[in-house]
Amino acid sequence: MERFGQRPEYTFIFKIFKDETSMDFTGKIVLVTGGSRGIGAAISRAFSDRGAIIGINYRENHERAKQFISTLKGKDHELFAADIATPSQCKDLITSVVERYGRIDILINNAGIHEAHPIDSTDYSNWDRIFHETMEVNLFGPARLMFLAAYQMKKQGGGRIVNISSRGAFRGEPDQPAYGASKAGLNQLSQSLAQKLIPWKIFIGVVAPGFVETELAQEILDGARGEGIRMQSPFGRVAKPEEVAYAVLFLASSGAEFSTGAIIDVNGASYLRT
Repeated sequence: MERFGQRPEYTFIFKIFKDETSMDFTGKIVLVTGGSRGIGAAISRAFSDRGAIIGINYRENHERAKQFISTLKGKDHELFAADIATPSQCKDLITSVVERYGRIDILINNAGIHEAHPIDSTDYSNWDRIFHETMEVNLFGPARLMFLAAYQMKKQGGGRIVNISSRGAFRGEPDQPAYGASKAGLNQLSQSLAQKLIPWKIFIGVVAPGFVETELAQEILDGARGEGIRMQSPFGRVAKPEEVAYAVLFLASSGAEFSTGAIIDVNGASYLRT
């Protein structure tokens, strides 16, 4: 009888988590949307630390993005300004990356927005506006970029796509339902395309964080709700951006192909699903 750990697939999995150098991205071209701050910045840094060349998409704060990119290891990283809520700018973004590097090996759909709009205190015009804006950035933008990147990846013989979702896709978001709905849609889109794109050697994964210790979340975490949010997890804290980035690295790594379609929860057991 084989003991756990003796089968080849288990040995491989143990090696990945025991030896981070197995996740080597030397020379890989990685496009990270919203890649200069928060979770996106941690993802960009994690890939650059492992040898990748990073294309960092940002929407408007050029000085912030410029300062961040100067801190990354390696060279040839590039900034790409684009609003992924705009179809033409999505197309221009992928075109610009391919013109600069000749390929896209890994696409990380990280950019996202959320805005509170509880149904019992939001008027109809704002309800409608927030749904449109949230879906454009969180679902339609990634859908456009996945379409465009997939056709480029097909030409070059394959690639990886990792999408950043949320535990809110599963547990619900009563005060920001558009956000929860957009992330649930992103999960389904990812899994549908994961099945479809296997013949093209394009593999898709999803990382679904809970609350993450980012600059944007700090005001909430430092406020009256902070302790309650931290105590949702048995760890008594929220995730660090680097912990989300590590899950992204795994799904984008060589050897993780059979995990295509997987959704990895990074929420410290604050929300468990079966």
